[in-house]
Amino acid sequence: MQYLYVRVVKAKELPAKDVTGSCDPYVEVRLGNYKGTTRHFEKKSNPEWNQVFAFSRDRIQSTTLEVSVKDKDVMKDDFMGWVLFDLSEVPKRVPPDSPLAPQWYRLEDKKGNKFKGELMLAVWWGTQADEAFPEAWHSDAASVGGADGLANIRSKVYLSPKLWYLRVNVIEAQDLIPSDRTRFPEVFVKAILGNQALRTRVSMNKSINPMWNEDLMFVAAEPFEEHLILSVEDRVAPNKDEVLGMCAIPLQYVDRRLDHKAINTRWFNLEKHVIVDGEKKKEVKFASRIHMRICLEGGYHVLDESTHYSSDLRPTAKQLWKSSIGVLEVGILSANGLTPMKTKDGRATTDAYCVAKYGTKWVRTRTIIDSFTPKWNEQYTWEVFDPCTVITIGVFDNCHLQGGDKAGGARDLRIGKVRIRLSTLETDRVYTHSYPLLLLHPSGVKKMGEIHLAVRFTCSSLLNMMHMYSQPLLPKMHYIHPLTVTQLDSLRHQATQIVSMRLSRAEPPLRKEIVEYMLDVGSHMWSMRRSKANFFRIMGVLGGLIAVGKWFDQICNWKNPITTVLIHILFLILVLYPELILPTIFLYLFLIGVWYYRWRPKKPPHMDTRLSCADNAHPDELDEEFDTFPTSRPPDIIRMRYDRLRSISGRIQTVVGDLATQGERLQSLLSWRDPRATALFVIFCLIAAIVLYVTPFQVVALLTGFYVLRHPRFRHRLPSVPLNFFRRLPARTDCML
Repeated sequence: MQYLYVRVVKAKELPAKDVTGSCDPYVEVRLGNYKGTTRHFEKKSNPEWNQVFAFSRDRIQSTTLEVSVKDKDVMKDDFMGWVLFDLSEVPKRVPPDSPLAPQWYRLEDKKGNKFKGELMLAVWWGTQADEAFPEAWHSDAASVGGADGLANIRSKVYLSPKLWYLRVNVIEAQDLIPSDRTRFPEVFVKAILGNQALRTRVSMNKSINPMWNEDLMFVAAEPFEEHLILSVEDRVAPNKDEVLGMCAIPLQYVDRRLDHKAINTRWFNLEKHVIVDGEKKKEVKFASRIHMRICLEGGYHVLDESTHYSSDLRPTAKQLWKSSIGVLEVGILSANGLTPMKTKDGRATTDAYCVAKYGTKWVRTRTIIDSFTPKWNEQYTWEVFDPCTVITIGVFDNCHLQGGDKAGGARDLRIGKVRIRLSTLETDRVYTHSYPLLLLHPSGVKKMGEIHLAVRFTCSSLLNMMHMYSQPLLPKMHYIHPLTVTQLDSLRHQATQIVSMRLSRAEPPLRKEIVEYMLDVGSHMWSMRRSKANFFRIMGVLGGLIAVGKWFDQICNWKNPITTVLIHILFLILVLYPELILPTIFLYLFLIGVWYYRWRPKKPPHMDTRLSCADNAHPDELDEEFDTFPTSRPPDIIRMRYDRLRSISGRIQTVVGDLATQGERLQSLLSWRDPRATALFVIFCLIAAIVLYVTPFQVVALLTGFYVLRHPRFRHRLPSVPLNFFRRLPARTDCML
């Protein structure tokens, strides 16, 4: 992408224009309809600006560049001289060439006469790869107001904060002093870290020396800004708790552990009031204390994304990181056919930018102003530590072009996103494809345009990458001391909140709505559409087994006699030569894999509306999916949805009950709940043991196989004896209310 760069460095010996004998100079750079200005200096004849202006070649409508020096005045700015450039004479510069050296140019009037004063400039043709590009004023952004607005349209790289799991093992407390000593205290511990609050259960031994031995897990982010606040409280009434003592623990001094080795316990004194840094500590004779084991867990990976499409699986502690296996290069090229997102000055427009997230590194491209076919042509690289990870690229509409104050409560709008799993990419191959940007609205799914990407995954060591497939997906602490599903859900929610809060405080901010969309914060909420999609996914997985079952049923019923005879011969060979069974299975799988190689995917898969059940979703189901939590819909709609949910849950309840019934029938074979059935089964087991002992296994296998594959002439339409016997076994359904 070609740009005309103008670097305005400084001026000297500018003529005086004011009555005071001084001037307030600034420079105006004009190219056709585009105009950029430097800041102005008051009463200075030798100003220094050192500002860069960039004009996109695609939008240039003039052959002459005008660089004017003007004097800032109250009524009308005075012209002090200009320098003109013919664009055909401007030199080209391609990195890694050294930057073009600025030169002094004598100012002229509009008739071509030389003025007093000189201007130091450098003018050259370059690309977006030029080092002057990031800090340059862009002609595309001529309508953007203020320094905040300009900052909001420039490309930027962000890093997620380093996240730790904080484990607080509350063991016991001693010498508590309740206000009412005539009753047994019901004591629990409440711990607060930032916006996170957890509490232990009420201690079983109701005394002034309670015990818990309970773990509380938090998410903490470096740099550690908040203290861990612990309070020991007494439940004096159903809705009334009395604080017996508190303590504040700074996380900077907490032990860090990399494995499951035990950390030393510590006693902490309890105070009546929390002592925060900077306050004077009062001398209080207070003997209560609490016994705890507190540590920052470096052996876990703090999950801020779903594990199904996580971009980073490394543990927190850098000492446990393994070496990288390759490099991911992503070129965010352009977008086509974007939908108008807002109205500005009476016409529809879109100001699009991209955000890409992989690992802890977030990148944001520059915003292309007022374009439905924006071209970014920006390239970014990431180190790859695991091939089974996913990069997410989202496209958004910038609603903060006038800076933070004028934008008010505006939120950047979603246009769509793409996920690419690295393991689906061939190494050292460049994929340049367009991906549809699909967005789900309350009115249905909508294609918002297409994004054109160039992706390459370069592997530094094929052996190391193949070895990764044999390693656990998560760090070993997740398996040695696993966290519960409830804990992981809660901790993931806290981690996403911390990441979005920290990135929204950057300058310029990566706003909360962007981070939450990229991290799929609401994906765990109930959705009828997602439930249907997951059901059809299960049916798709089971479809292969069902197809095999139907094929085998056709074999057993001799629908194709030739195939059935061949299956008989194959079965006979495998029974007579059992050592061929496993080699045959693996050879069959090998041949299937080789056969399917011809139809392997040529490009990474994209969002699938049919798989997501988004193309035919009912409007009310989508309205329910976009509802807030707790709900904000009218009571009659909530009642209808509740009744629908009860109906669906009733069907699920029936299926679960049927599964439980089959399992209980299996258990009742030997439980003597039905004494006659159990006696028959026990006698059958004895006879079967004797027969199988005296009969060669191959004979038994042949007889069983030929019986299953027998001709329909020898079959009955009634269920078999074993099935009849199983269905008559008792279950515990008759004991349920």
